[in-house]
Amino acid sequence: MTTALKPAPWAFAAPWGARGYVTDLDGPVHWIEFAPRDGSDDTPAGTPLVFVHGLGGSHLNWCLIGPELAAGRRAVALDLHGFGLTPGTRATSTVQHNARLLDRFVRQVTGTPVILVGNSMGGLISILQAAAAPDSVAGLVLVDPALPPPMKPDREVGGQFLMYALPGLGELYARTVMSRRPPQLTVQRVIELCFADPSRVDPAMLTASIALAAERQNQPAPAREQAFLAASRSLMRVVGLRRRYWEMMASVRVPVLLIGGEADRLVPIASLRQAAARNPGWEPLFLPGVGHTPQLEVPERVTGALRDWLGQHFAS
Repeated sequence: MTTALKPAPWAFAAPWGARGYVTDLDGPVHWIEFAPRDGSDDTPAGTPLVFVHGLGGSHLNWCLIGPELAAGRRAVALDLHGFGLTPGTRATSTVQHNARLLDRFVRQVTGTPVILVGNSMGGLISILQAAAAPDSVAGLVLVDPALPPPMKPDREVGGQFLMYALPGLGELYARTVMSRRPPQLTVQRVIELCFADPSRVDPAMLTASIALAAERQNQPAPAREQAFLAASRSLMRVVGLRRRYWEMMASVRVPVLLIGGEADRLVPIASLRQAAARNPGWEPLFLPGVGHTPQLEVPERVTGALRDWLGQHFAS
C-alpha cells in the first residue's frame, strides 16, 4: 500500500542531498529520502533501509551515512512523533505508539520487508518491530540501542533520567530548564553527552542541528515537553522489564549487526557486551573511544561496517 505524500516545507537535510516529505499517518509525519552519492537514478532494487533515531534525535542523525548507503536501494529516515519535524503529544510520543508509527510507515511508505537501522530509543523500537511483525523486517542494525541499564549507571545520566521519571519534578525541569535553553546550547549539551570527543562534530551538521532546534522552538513548549517526558518514561519502563525485553531480542530471527561505542555514557559497553553474549547470532562491532552516536562521531567507520554487512547478507 502506498500512502500519499507531499514535499516538506523544510530543507535541513538538503546539504546531504536528501529531500523531505510529509505523509499523513493519523497525523503529519516528516521523513527524508537520500539520493545516492554517485548520482545514480536507477530504480532501487535492494531491500530498503529505514533509519530510526533516538530520544531527542531526528532525521538529521543519519545524514552523514545515508547518502553513502543509498546506492541500489531506498534509504529513508523518519521523525518519530514528538521529535524532529513530526508533532507529538503525551499520548502519541511513547515508545509503544512510535512503534506503531514505524509499522505503518514501513507498510504504507517504503513497503516491506525493510532493513531497520536504529540508534538508542530507535534501536529499541526497531527490536519491537522485528519481534512483533517479523514479516516486515529483513535485517536489523542496532547502533547503541537502549538496553537494560547496569547496576551502576553513569552518575550524570542516571540522575538525569531519574529526574525525568519523577512526576512533577520532570515537568518542572522540562519547563524551567530544557524549554529555555537557546538552540545552540541545546545542541551543544547533546553533543557533550553523546560524543566521546565533541571536536569530531561535523560543522555542517552542527549548523543544521542548531537551525532545526530553532525551528522546533516554534512548536508549543508544553507539547514538546510532554512528548519528551512521555518518550523517556516509556523507554525506561520497557528497558526496566529486563526478562521480557531480553526475550524479545532473542526472538529476532533476521541478521543483526550490533554497533556500539565503547565510551558510550548512556548505554555502557557492559550492557552492549551482555546483549552480544545473550544473542550469539548477532554480529557485534565495538568502537574504542566512541560515544553514543557513532553514525555522527565516526560516520566513515559506521558506513564501512554497514556496507560490508549489507554486502554479506543483502547483496542484490
